[in-house]
Amino acid sequence: MDEINLVTITFHEGTLVVNGLSQDLTQSLPFLLPDPRTKNFRCEAIFYRALIQGLVSLKIGFKDSAKLYQNQEWVTKDVRQPFPYQLEALESWWSKKSRGVVVLPTGTGKTFLAVLAIIRMQRPTLVVTPTIDLMNQWHSVLSTSLGVPVGMMGGGVHEVHDITVTTYDSAHIHLAKWGNKFGFLVFDECHHLPGSVYSNIALGSIAPFRLGLTATPERTDGNETMLEHLIGPFVFRKEIGELAGSYLASYESEIIHVDLSPDEKIDYENARKLYRDYLVKRGISLRDPSGWQRFLAESSRFQEAKKAYDAFRLQKKIALHSKAKIDVLENLLLKHANDPCIIFAGDNTMVYAISRRFLIPAVTHETKAKERKQTLDKFKSGEYLAVVTNKVLNEGVDVPSAGVGIVLSGSGTVREHVQRLGRILRKYKDKRAILYEVISRNTSEELTSKRRREHDAYRK
Repeated sequence: MDEINLVTITFHEGTLVVNGLSQDLTQSLPFLLPDPRTKNFRCEAIFYRALIQGLVSLKIGFKDSAKLYQNQEWVTKDVRQPFPYQLEALESWWSKKSRGVVVLPTGTGKTFLAVLAIIRMQRPTLVVTPTIDLMNQWHSVLSTSLGVPVGMMGGGVHEVHDITVTTYDSAHIHLAKWGNKFGFLVFDECHHLPGSVYSNIALGSIAPFRLGLTATPERTDGNETMLEHLIGPFVFRKEIGELAGSYLASYESEIIHVDLSPDEKIDYENARKLYRDYLVKRGISLRDPSGWQRFLAESSRFQEAKKAYDAFRLQKKIALHSKAKIDVLENLLLKHANDPCIIFAGDNTMVYAISRRFLIPAVTHETKAKERKQTLDKFKSGEYLAVVTNKVLNEGVDVPSAGVGIVLSGSGTVREHVQRLGRILRKYKDKRAILYEVISRNTSEELTSKRRREHDAYRK
């Protein structure tokens, strides 16, 4: 029997199964691996495009039973005119065979850019988002902009249409059900994608066309380099400083130093000495990830190490929760009494303490979805002039009028700090945004602040 009648391609749980191809021809398709269980060849679904092009180049006839989607005809109902940088990003992405990552600051219209890309592609599209809040936002925008039914996978809903929005968690769980039904993937906040779990979303889909969107692609583990294989190359990038004042609100950032109280200072220095003496004694450096892991391991086994770890946590808590920070917060809230304000704390304990003290609604990972939506809706409408949160609003809250951010504590990651700034930079009338960062003087928090400000946005 001629091989042209034997070669078939099928999709199976995130992989492509190729049957009927002779061993010698697979040398030209190095991503194909023999599967001894079925005596055929198999590869990750991400190689679909390369496989089809390879078979065509080799002039090998085949039957494609993997692809379960057809081209579409969509038009946008959004009458907005794209900004020049959006058109430039779109054309740059298109010129790279519709595969790649676009880096744009929060508030510059990445969602609208995706709508333009969907219209250009005319392929069934899956949009992957990091949170349910963002999934709902995308669902609303796409439904309005395209005027077609938009499906959702996540938050207890499983409804798949030619345009569907999901979360990274749901996309991973249901990969086998959708991996061959979409020709275009849009990864919102795509810096979440690299990693041992979420990367399977990209690896297990046949979609030939992919768009990644993020304001902060860099990761602490350096795995942003994986994005080129999972989505495509970096095709366009603009930073906050390049767009502030024209397409983003003008802004300033201010560091406010506070002093520990005498009692806090004594407790801080005693705790810091205890844990640092232990690190020196054991030759452990916390600048090295392996050193941190060793410290944790020893704290679970040895009493002396546990005391040192407890001391580490205590000195950190004292610096982050110093009483003087609350006094500064009170003054800032009075100063900006009529300005929508987002307060960022480092943990739930501080969030709830601020919420009780100032009667400000709190949003944490413990907040139920319905309550969170009600709180954010009232914040957007102006009924609430402030909210206090920890990390959950680093991404996904869209309040154009919010122009004041107050960072009372946080991690040392550049991404988190840039995301928090981005929450207040959306263009709104003649708004000028300001981000306050409240730091305990002469503590390790000063070094943390220095690390997280290593971004062009803070070098004005």
